[in-house]
Amino acid sequence: MQFSENSRVWVYQSNRELTAAEAAEIQTEMDSFTISWTAHSSQLKAKAEIRYNRFLILIVDESQAGASGCSIDKSVHFMQHIEQKFGISLFDRFNLAYRDGREVLSLPRQGFEDKIKQKQIGADTIVFNNMVQNLKELNTKWEVPFKDSWHIQLFDNLLTDR
Repeated sequence: MQFSENSRVWVYQSNRELTAAEAAEIQTEMDSFTISWTAHSSQLKAKAEIRYNRFLILIVDESQAGASGCSIDKSVHFMQHIEQKFGISLFDRFNLAYRDGREVLSLPRQGFEDKIKQKQIGADTIVFNNMVQNLKELNTKWEVPFKDSWHIQLFDNLLTDR
């Protein structure tokens, strides 16, 4: 099934890496959710993916039917259910993810700041912009150098290697 690059995207980041078994179980639940996800009784053209065993992504191609406030509420409640069932946090916007080599890690804001001060995170460190709005942005602006991300606004005064 093809999805428009303008499809809406919601990225939920887990505060920890999921085990392979957890990711498989969550993917099954997400697939069930997206198959039955509706807006005003209209089936949404939706899909879900998990990336790096850490990011839960919902995608809706609104060319068929648009996601309404009620349908978005349904997705939030679904993600809250996933949080509770698996003992993870998905709604902490200041749990910041970054790449350390090939590994994807995350830290609370203070821990991230400490890594910058220790020069373990720099201007070229890849960070994840979970604020992307559509599929095109997910594919082009989700994994970006720290210096090009919204994160820089929080920590600009700490970076010396720009």
